[in-house]
Amino acid sequence: MRILVTNDDGIFAKGIQELVKGLKGVGEIFVIAPASERSACGHGITVRQPIKVRKYHWQDKEVKAWAVEGTPADCVKIGITTLLEKTPDIVISGINKGSNLGTDVLYSGTVSAAIEGIILGVPSLSISLDSFTSEDYTIASQVANILCRDMLNNQLAPDTLLNVNVPAVPKSEIKGWKVTKLGERKYENIFEHRKDPHGNDYYWLAGQVVPPSTQDEELDVVAAEKNYISVTPIHFDLTNYRIMDQVKKWGIETKGI
Repeated sequence: MRILVTNDDGIFAKGIQELVKGLKGVGEIFVIAPASERSACGHGITVRQPIKVRKYHWQDKEVKAWAVEGTPADCVKIGITTLLEKTPDIVISGINKGSNLGTDVLYSGTVSAAIEGIILGVPSLSISLDSFTSEDYTIASQVANILCRDMLNNQLAPDTLLNVNVPAVPKSEIKGWKVTKLGERKYENIFEHRKDPHGNDYYWLAGQVVPPSTQDEELDVVAAEKNYISVTPIHFDLTNYRIMDQVKKWGIETKGI
């Protein structure tokens, strides 16, 4: 088994180091990750400037690694199409510091790396620890190990990835697993107005998460809050099939220009 590991926190992040340790023995591991943090970059790719790549000496010499001056999606794209001699069997992105729940997946570099994997036809998994302060990735790395094996033993739809969020609590407090759907992640966004030393205006994004308006445990935002390991199948077809007929009734298809 060939495993491509990436992230959006950068190749130096503890989360990716612990992920690699947790996957030890599952298969041959290749790390291709951003040279610096690229959190919340979405599915951006580099198109009008060179992508610098250098080999990175991983602590475990059996792991081949590259640091990429680009986005998480760049890492997966250049890894699968160029750097690796053979296509990997799976892409695993993480372990992210902080959750990727609900509508946050649209901003997430972690999830976007996994999306790039399925765009290129490789089963993919994104995994996050639901904390910005915890440094204990033990349970999350065990979860990645379990799901990596499951995904390779069970055929997942080729256009689908699994987005996983692991509570940052002791194992005794984890209630179990939930297969979930995306919820809504809302924030009380506040742009703080500041001035730099030269008197120029700038703004700093801050704010707090708004609690879910429902307690439906089928939603990832609720399941994670209640200390379940949330596993959400996601695909990249954003079509709203429910309203296609409604839009057709506007007569768009018969309109002239």
